[in-house]
Amino acid sequence: MESHLAHSLSSPTSPCNDMLKNISSLEAIQLCDREGNKSQDSGIAEMEELAVPHNIKISNITCDSFKISWSMDPKYKDRITHYFIDLNKKETKNSNKFKHKDVPTKLVAKAVPLPMTVRGHWFLSPRTEYTVAVQTASKQGDGDYTVSDWSEVVEFCTADYSKVHLTQLMEKAEAISERMLRFSVFYRNQHKEYFDYVREHQGQIMQTSIKDNSGSHGSPISGKLEGIFFSCNTEFNTGKPPHDSPYGRYRFQIPASKLFNQNTNLYFGDFYCMYTAYHYIILVIAPIGSQGDEFCKQRLPQLNIADNKFLTCTEEDDRLVYHHAQDAILEIIYTDPVDLSLGSVAEISGHQLMSLSTANAKKDPSCKTCNISAGR
Repeated sequence: MESHLAHSLSSPTSPCNDMLKNISSLEAIQLCDREGNKSQDSGIAEMEELAVPHNIKISNITCDSFKISWSMDPKYKDRITHYFIDLNKKETKNSNKFKHKDVPTKLVAKAVPLPMTVRGHWFLSPRTEYTVAVQTASKQGDGDYTVSDWSEVVEFCTADYSKVHLTQLMEKAEAISERMLRFSVFYRNQHKEYFDYVREHQGQIMQTSIKDNSGSHGSPISGKLEGIFFSCNTEFNTGKPPHDSPYGRYRFQIPASKLFNQNTNLYFGDFYCMYTAYHYIILVIAPIGSQGDEFCKQRLPQLNIADNKFLTCTEEDDRLVYHHAQDAILEIIYTDPVDLSLGSVAEISGHQLMSLSTANAKKDPSCKTCNISAGR
C-alpha cells in the first residue's frame, strides 16, 4: 500500500497546522505496508533492535480526533526519533480497493510524549470505523529511516458531532434563514396503506420510529432518535401546505398548537443539502421531560421557541402564532406518538414527487453553505 502525506499539512502557515496539536514534522515519504514490503527507493530499512509498540490504546475520541498511546521496551527509547502511524478506514466487502478517495494516511510524527493527539478533518470523518497500527523509527544522518515491525492492528470508531460542532452547523443554517412565513398546521404525508394500518392495528396512534441516516454523517440523531417526521413549509402565495408530496398522496394535518407550545422544547438537529440549490434543516420538538427531550438535551443545541431563525411559537392577543423559515425546507421530528383523532387525513390533489424524498439522503460534502470544518 502506498501513501503520501502532503508537505502543505506541516507548513507553519497552513490553515490545518493548528489541527495537529501534538503531531509535528510531517514528511512526504513513501512508507512500507504493514506486511513489511518496501520499495527500493523508500529510504526505509528494518532494524530488529528498535522497540515494537504493543498494547495500543485509543482514547478521547471525537468526530475528527483521537488520542493514541502504547507500551514499548524503555531501553530502546533513546533510539526512537519518530513514530509512523498507519490510519485507514476499515474495509468491508464492498470497499473500493483503490482507496485514494478514502485518504488512507501514513502519519510521520516526531517522538513526543504519549498519549499523542491525532487531529485533522481532512482524513478523519465522524461515525466512521478506522484501523490503526504503529511503528517506531529512527532517522539517520543521511535522511533514511530504520523502523521496527508494525504493532498489532487496532480498530476504533470516531464519534458523532458534539454540541459545539452542531452549534457551528446551526450558525451556518441561521445565515440563510432570514425570512419567516406564518403557518397554522403541521402535516405528514404517507400512503393510504400507512394510515389504514395505524387505524386498524395501532388504535389510531402513529408510533415513533428510529430516524434514518439522511443528512450530515456526524449527526447524533441519525439511527438513534425516535420520532415522527412532520412538515410545516407553506406555499408563499397561499400560506397553505403544497399540493405535491414525495412521500404519498395522503396527508395528516394537525393544528400546530397540538404539537408545539409552551410545554415542548425545540432543538436544532441538522443542516444539509443533497447536491441541490435548496437546503434542509432538521428540528426536533420534544414534550418537556419526555424521553426524547432527555435525549436531545444531552446532544443538541436548544432553541428559544419564541425567538429563533427557524420555527417560532409566540403569543399574540391571547393566542399562539406560528412562523417558519421561508428559505429552507424544514423537517420536524416530534418525539412522542400522535393520535390521528387530533387532526384529519385527506388525499392531496398534487403529484407524488419521489425526486424530493430525503429518505437516507446523502449530504453533499463539498457544499460550502452547509458543511463545517470538523469531520465530514
